[in-house]
Amino acid sequence: VQLQASGGGSVQAGGSLTLSCTGSFAGNAMAWYRQPPDNRRELIATISRGGATWYLDSVKGRFTISRDSAKTTVYLQLNSLKPEDTAIYYCNPGRDFFENYLPSPSWGQGTLVTVSS
Repeated sequence: VQLQASGGGSVQAGGSLTLSCTGSFAGNAMAWYRQPPDNRRELIATISRGGATWYLDSVKGRFTISRDSAKTTVYLQLNSLKPEDTAIYYCNPGRDFFENYLPSPSWGQGTLVTVSS
């Protein structure tokens, strides 16, 4: 599965960004992860095949995961950004045929989000 994440950039605290992930994963559950500088990659949001969503507590109410009707693009809307949101953001398609997200070995290049105070 080829993946392309985009939409990162530099913003001030309180700002917003929209990340996109495209690839050959139509219909699969999807997830967004992030990896802050000198820290581990963490799961922050998932969307099931049917559209059910889950969020890490620290981003709940600020980030929104969604997908387009063709299910070829997954988005992550980032609002009310904080300096601690600074990280490389990655998307990951779930394993085929599972309703809910289970990690797969398909990783593309991430997109860098930098939030200044």
